[in-house]
Amino acid sequence: MKTSCAALSAVLLSISTSVFAADYPAPKQGDWVAKDFKFHTGEVMPELKLHYTTLGEPTGQPVLVLHGTGGSGASMLTPAFAGEMFGAGQPLDPAKYYIIIPDAIGHGKSSKPSDGMKTSFPKYNYDDMVEAQHRLVTQGLGVKHLRLVIGNSMGGMQTWMWGEKYPKEMDALVPMASQPTEMASRNWMLRRIMLDTIRSDPDYNGGNYTSQPRMMKYAITAYGIASIGGTLAYQQQAPTAARADKIVDERLATPITADANDFVYQWDSSHDYNATEKLEAIEASLLLINSADDERNPPETGVTDAAMKRVKNGKLYLIPASTETRGHGTTGNAKFYSEQVRQLLQTAPQRTM
Repeated sequence: MKTSCAALSAVLLSISTSVFAADYPAPKQGDWVAKDFKFHTGEVMPELKLHYTTLGEPTGQPVLVLHGTGGSGASMLTPAFAGEMFGAGQPLDPAKYYIIIPDAIGHGKSSKPSDGMKTSFPKYNYDDMVEAQHRLVTQGLGVKHLRLVIGNSMGGMQTWMWGEKYPKEMDALVPMASQPTEMASRNWMLRRIMLDTIRSDPDYNGGNYTSQPRMMKYAITAYGIASIGGTLAYQQQAPTAARADKIVDERLATPITADANDFVYQWDSSHDYNATEKLEAIEASLLLINSADDERNPPETGVTDAAMKRVKNGKLYLIPASTETRGHGTTGNAKFYSEQVRQLLQTAPQRTM
């Protein structure tokens, strides 16, 4: 059921904490303030709060985990992901690794428009988010070299950027549900329509609303059905008009708890994403994990294959489409690829700064 990512993350965090508490150490929460943070627009925030979650001890090999749009560190602690990756003996066992999961700018408990600035909050993009993550990791936590950077969807795109901006600062990269190519085609078209629907709602009032815009739930539901879920899975779940109507009704009835300005900023931040210019700069071992039925990053276009040829130590693992996969959402379930991540960490050379 598609609802706001923030609400979903909170629910899944409570589930994951109760179900998997015995499988990995309790997550630790922290905040760090980046002073005089300069955005790509030239705007400067005297204090940018960055919230983060960690598992394991700082003496372990550092791993950076990056969440998707609208999510937070909590959204990476689901049973389907954390339960397959962070347990004892699993690929990212906290007994061996120090796992760092930041809340990106505009997300979770990090600084965001709904904290009070509304549309006066600086317009951020992925470059700003990655810069803030880097400052948190290196200055806030004192980590100078990462064993792995792994991210999903937006976090996957930012993983590509980490490899290009800081090529000597990690051993391995695992971008998931992403491609390094420009935000374009259906992926941006659907985002643009969703954002324009919210902005054009009279309730939005230029971001100065008194209640959340009523069209938000329709925009989010339409985008969700169009860009995530998997064709085979939808056919199995909704083989009749009645079943399809039931799914739509359920999703429209689900409360949207996301703040409209936060939501618009989060999705609009992808508009100028393009990680193709510096692919040759990537030095780390790179494992791209995508799903064959990913609606936002369809493999049949060939753009990902072309980009991968420019990555020196890159490999693509394409999860075959099935009734079990969920299109763009497939990589939220680590059972499809946990062993590939384990193998990467067993073979990727350990480098130093």
